[in-house]
Amino acid sequence: METGDDIVRVKQSTLIGLNREARGLPLFSNSVKAQMAGGHVSAFRGRGMEYHESRPYQPGDDIRAIDWRVTARSGLTHTKVYREERERPVLLWLDLSNSMFFGTRNCFKSVLASKLAALLAWSSVQHDDRVGYLIFSDRQHSEFRPARGKRAVLNFIQQLVAHPAWNRDRQFAADPGTGAKALSRLRQVTRPGSLVILLSDFRFFDPACRGQLVQLARHNDVLMIHIYDRFERELPRDGFYRVTDGENSVIVDASSALQRARYRERYDARQQVLERCCLELGLFLIDIATDDDMLAGLKSGLGLQSE
Repeated sequence: METGDDIVRVKQSTLIGLNREARGLPLFSNSVKAQMAGGHVSAFRGRGMEYHESRPYQPGDDIRAIDWRVTARSGLTHTKVYREERERPVLLWLDLSNSMFFGTRNCFKSVLASKLAALLAWSSVQHDDRVGYLIFSDRQHSEFRPARGKRAVLNFIQQLVAHPAWNRDRQFAADPGTGAKALSRLRQVTRPGSLVILLSDFRFFDPACRGQLVQLARHNDVLMIHIYDRFERELPRDGFYRVTDGENSVIVDASSALQRARYRERYDARQQVLERCCLELGLFLIDIATDDDMLAGLKSGLGLQSE
């Protein structure tokens, strides 16, 4: 029997049901033009190309594809012919650390991230790609090598719903090195030519994380989906607001215009660091809030026209 309400804890039936919505998300088609930090737009590299055969040169062939070995052996100019790989690995890196269990509108960030991950997993297998995952929290992580088919997604969903991070009755202190360690592990298990999708609020982002991304981005497409709650970006006007983690609570004073401005400046500063990193490394970045339309937000960030 499943537990959850899709507000503070995700429901298994919801994640399975996203199979239908994934049909409207052609994430891996040639039409995808993902938004990069700084307003630039660039297409994913797409699936890799593998050598198929060599054939006699034909007018219009790219001279860079000439097969010099066959040409020398046969005495006739031959061209290498490539074909698109039938599949490529898709790696989902999902953050369930402490900061993701927060939300003031619609649901917790962890719930939104889980729904997005399931949606992307379904889209992957529907386009004949293999999907794998790494789910991490402050104390535990689980991973699954890329596999194809419905069974791979159902296994991912099962592991996600059962992850100990959802048991908030056991609070663990946040480890500032969690993000970098999880990225390091991701880099170790990622095959070159993969599409790597990171779903997180990136509150832990630091130079060590950037260093891991530098290595990861050299041979892979990297899509970063930044999950946030609007309360984190901007305080409401006036009033006192109580924020709690279930055990401890603080009162946030939003009555001061100066304090609201400083609050927004701190958020913008963190966001600029993330955007600058993505721009410099050629990473794709999408921002999605807990009260956004999930599918519309993805399509907009990927440059796909919403129906």
